[in-house]
Amino acid sequence: MAAFAHSAPCWADVQLSDLEAGKRFYGGLFGWTFRAGDGMPFADAFSGGRLVAALAAKKDGRMPTTWGVYFATDDIRATVAAIREHGGQIITEPVRAGRAGIVAQAADPGGAVFGLWQPEEREGFEKQNEPGSFCWTEVYTRQPDRVDPFYEKVFGFRGTDLDETGHDVSDDAEALVDFRMWSPEGVEPGPDTAIGGRSVITDAFPAELPSYFLVYFAVADCDAAAELTVRLGGRVAQPPFDIPYGRMAVLHDDQGAVFAVLQPTELLP
Repeated sequence: MAAFAHSAPCWADVQLSDLEAGKRFYGGLFGWTFRAGDGMPFADAFSGGRLVAALAAKKDGRMPTTWGVYFATDDIRATVAAIREHGGQIITEPVRAGRAGIVAQAADPGGAVFGLWQPEEREGFEKQNEPGSFCWTEVYTRQPDRVDPFYEKVFGFRGTDLDETGHDVSDDAEALVDFRMWSPEGVEPGPDTAIGGRSVITDAFPAELPSYFLVYFAVADCDAAAELTVRLGGRVAQPPFDIPYGRMAVLHDDQGAVFAVLQPTELLP
């Protein structure tokens, strides 16, 4: 299992009220199999025998039912200090997750929550960018002017602003910019090197909608995944639609957790 570069998305998990129901839903949707934690209320998810995510039982019913993404760090305490320095908040201080690694939970200046992962025995995903596995994440925020510099300073991200058609508008000051792709430090920024992005919550969304990260999973057939979600007891928040990089949909599982599926362009007929 290859190590993840500093700041790369390396893990995702979902907090659920009913862990067994979650296994049935995601097993049915993505074909995942599961291995229970040793005496712990979670289950590792596997696709084709490779680790792709985890399902966890909520410790407190007041916790949100949600997918979360984790960014890799080789020095979690230094990253925690940088988060505080640049206007973020630490929700959970670094704690050892058994022998797997050290984790912490934080929020950016706009309130979107994300995790940090300093690996020990577990690097993160064993499979990604293939059907049934993680392929993308983006933060939805109302405060891009605060959030953009935060991620650039904390994680070293370099941004590429795109218009609604997915074209680079970095040289067009008059273009409507509502989406930014992030590339890690040390590479030429652009769609080919991007590992995540930032979108803006507009007035079209309910005023009470908080900032959040959306986790994407690759699928071979977006429309079929949306239909299957409904048959499994979930619902479709945004029906399948085409984007410059494929075809996507935003879905809810049968307990309300939001996630997206993406049929990448190269898998389109």
